[in-house]
Amino acid sequence: MSALVPLNDIKQMAEVAAKSKMFGFKNEDEAMAIMLLCQAESMHPAIAMRDYHVIQGRPALKADAILARFQQAGGSVKWETYTDECVSGTFSHPAGGSVSVVWTFDMAKKIGLTGKDNWRNYPRAMLRSRCVSEGVRTVFPGCVVGVYTDEETEDFTPRKSAPVQAAPKDMGAAEIVEVKETDYPLYLPDGSCYAYCQSWKDYTDQYVSMVASINESKKMDAETKAEKLLQWAKANEATINRMDAPTRVAFMAAKQGVDTFGDLEDAIEG
Repeated sequence: MSALVPLNDIKQMAEVAAKSKMFGFKNEDEAMAIMLLCQAESMHPAIAMRDYHVIQGRPALKADAILARFQQAGGSVKWETYTDECVSGTFSHPAGGSVSVVWTFDMAKKIGLTGKDNWRNYPRAMLRSRCVSEGVRTVFPGCVVGVYTDEETEDFTPRKSAPVQAAPKDMGAAEIVEVKETDYPLYLPDGSCYAYCQSWKDYTDQYVSMVASINESKKMDAETKAEKLLQWAKANEATINRMDAPTRVAFMAAKQGVDTFGDLEDAIEG
């Protein structure tokens, strides 16, 4: 383990990293959060500037960096198909066994990933990134807990401005339910509220339970599961976006323990 760096030194490094505008850190707090994450993982905080970006509020690693960590930790990958239409490989690690991962352009198109320039210009590289992320998360998730690949974050939908609301129509007497900052609403894919949770822990537990039940379903194939998880995440993005950084990290770590499809990476807005 590297020697612990004093908090004041980390703060000074974070100030430099944020002011340089070279690493995607919008402010000192973002840089410091990633540096503390590195220190918690027994790495020098300066590694944050070399290996990490923060894109739309999320810590991100290049797929190459994730694969390098995986291989340094004893993992291996054997690429089987590598074309613009399909990329597949078998990922192996002594602690997690082996898994074959296949990503096709049609799969990515079906869940709405292919509209951006990188998918049009570099489809093979983007498919490879998806394989790396899914393969490593599946057989050795310790390499990537709480982080995404840069390529994944490029698929996130930027937050849109709230539309101008038309004048309300008179619909008669109705009960008005106002969602407050102290509420933790958990929504169904159709937008209806499933439950008002009592705390972020309660919200995380119920969200993770639903993700696990979808993943374990015997009635749905892989693509249908991925689509359901995508809808589930989109319906809940407004609530999840209210999480502070420590709560979000804990939420992602809990979710990744049961999610093999990475719905959050493709759906939640920054």
